[in-house]
Amino acid sequence: MNPVLAPLAYGGSLTLWAYLVQADAIIFEKHDHYQKQTQRNRQYIHGANGILLLSIPIKHLGKEGHQSYKDIKIDNSFPWQSQHWKSLQNAYRSSPYFEYYECELAPIYKNKYTSLYTFNKTLFDVLKNLMGINTTVTFTEKYTPFTTTLDTRHLLQVKKKAPVITLEYAQVFRDKNGFIPNLSVLDLLFNLGPESLSKLKRCALPNFL
Repeated sequence: MNPVLAPLAYGGSLTLWAYLVQADAIIFEKHDHYQKQTQRNRQYIHGANGILLLSIPIKHLGKEGHQSYKDIKIDNSFPWQSQHWKSLQNAYRSSPYFEYYECELAPIYKNKYTSLYTFNKTLFDVLKNLMGINTTVTFTEKYTPFTTTLDTRHLLQVKKKAPVITLEYAQVFRDKNGFIPNLSVLDLLFNLGPESLSKLKRCALPNFL
């Protein structure tokens, strides 16, 4: 597949990651406007009671409401990192691979970050290494609304219903809650471990771009 223009998400859904791992190169959008209620600051995992939202608090945008994503600051006035890490531990400590990846991921939720973009980029780098992805990654130099490159930026939206990849696998609470599709890539990683990359590479991509 040709290069893909992609959003930088907090973790990121499996549909988004399927496009990333099947691309010849990844170009991350760095100059778009920040929008609320997207994968930029939220991800969904499979908890004991079903879907669980993890949301990073951001500082108030002010009246203008048109800040660049790369300039958005995290609100660290309460311990969201420890809360998110505790939620991940509770959800996945009994999964096959949580302990295998725990040491690499724990520092992400202990070191303090002020920039949302920097936090998400740091997490992506760790996930990229854990999954064994060698794809070249670059960043946009300016915002362009239309592009000839395969554009997946709209996949950041969480409220708009769009087709998702068809990929089923064993989940920790599947017997209780049933299978939940298109969760954070962390759900796949903790449950499938080294198989995650090959599973995503073999997925049929939704034809809606």
